[in-house]
Amino acid sequence: MMSPENLIAICLTLPLLAFALNFAFSKVPNLREGSTVTIATIVFAAAWALSRSVFAGQRPELAIGEILPGFAIRFQVEPLGMLFALVATGLWILTTVYAAGYMRGHHEKHQTRFFGCFAVAIFAALAAAFSANLFTLFVAYELMTVSTYPLVTHHGDEEARGGGRVYLGILLSTSIAFFMLAIAWTGSVAGTLDFRAGGILSDAYKSGSISQTGLGVLLGLYAFGIGKAALMPFHRWLPAAMVAPTPVSALLHAVAVVKVGVFSVMKVAIYIFGIDLLHSSGVNVWLMYVAGYTLLVASLVAMTKDNLKARLAYSTIGQLAYITLGAAIANPSAVIGGGMHIAMHAVGKITLFFCAGAIYVAAHKKNISDMRGLGRQMPYTFAAFAIASISIIGLPPGGGAWSKWFLAIGTVESGHYALTAALMISSLLNIAYLVPIPVLAFMSPPEDSDSTKTIHEAPLACVIPLCMTAIGSVLLFFAAESIYEVLLPITK
Repeated sequence: MMSPENLIAICLTLPLLAFALNFAFSKVPNLREGSTVTIATIVFAAAWALSRSVFAGQRPELAIGEILPGFAIRFQVEPLGMLFALVATGLWILTTVYAAGYMRGHHEKHQTRFFGCFAVAIFAALAAAFSANLFTLFVAYELMTVSTYPLVTHHGDEEARGGGRVYLGILLSTSIAFFMLAIAWTGSVAGTLDFRAGGILSDAYKSGSISQTGLGVLLGLYAFGIGKAALMPFHRWLPAAMVAPTPVSALLHAVAVVKVGVFSVMKVAIYIFGIDLLHSSGVNVWLMYVAGYTLLVASLVAMTKDNLKARLAYSTIGQLAYITLGAAIANPSAVIGGGMHIAMHAVGKITLFFCAGAIYVAAHKKNISDMRGLGRQMPYTFAAFAIASISIIGLPPGGGAWSKWFLAIGTVESGHYALTAALMISSLLNIAYLVPIPVLAFMSPPEDSDSTKTIHEAPLACVIPLCMTAIGSVLLFFAAESIYEVLLPITK
């Protein structure tokens, strides 16, 4: 039986092997994509085996070495990172299968580059998930930005280049101006960059090395420096990135990019500040209301978008704010709710983007108003969309019901009832911008019945993954107790 340390090494090295094999098999698409699916499956199996020891209480480590004194590349796996790694590796398999069907069905160019950059992005996600200190997290975070830029600009036209400039500009500027400064400040007052249960800043605060005001400013540098969390006003990169092919949108919204953002926010709140310090110092209150504002405004903007991917992009901004809110409230219920929502939202939102891509491949339609009657021709796709919508809204039997439940409990326990109301209103807005889509597709007659009759489901490589993730969003509802038990240690 492999040691946990070897399993960490397998999880981190095999995505880089997938990157190399993509270019080695560039002229043989079946081998290229087959090798990626095989490696993705092995990585998921290794992550699953690793999770058994992590969830049993072990904290396996793997040290690579120091770049400079005090700046070490080191990995240590804890429950939140392990949960994120399981989500990322599991969805990598399905996204690769889906992307193969989409890219071939839509005759996309540069498919080898696409799958290669995708593999590097997964490596970056796992490096972030397993990071043992802020330096390792920062390196993984920046690698994620750079590796996904070619995916955002995949089409190579002016619209794609413009979207890429916004994407790269906002994410790099916030990380360099704010995130890097926050890391340097943390190291200077705490004397370490290591993640530690209970946080590393409490001693510095008690000793007077950092004031309450300074603590609040430092929290702001992290919250806005981690731009991938898409808090307003640093959110525009996410809608701009929708110029990318739909599998990239799925990667951005579910598997890697935004999840690295909110995961990093959670990790900083729990292991750098510590939830006790955040709660007792009161420096978290402003962030709670920024997150509440973001989730409401993003939901309102989503309602105005007729383009399906644009509507889902603003939906993601709102849903990410739920996770940031959980970290900011800093009590056990909210932190567990935020951690749960990383998994619940990932599976639900990737289903919605899979469906959007399948609709585009099969019907060449992007706007919701053009999807009247399509449900009769694409029943599996729109049924999956409806099921995933239930989870995103937060209704049983979708997994999102539990994560939103614990977040709501967290707002009540904190005494911030305005945020409880914001969560409820946001869920109602979720209904308003998601439910009409499958209703329009199934209940409304098509505008042109003759042309609609020629439309059928997308290729099986697209339809099977979206059906599996839709089922997954329901299975997560019944797995909530297990996820709760897994996350409980991070609150202590």
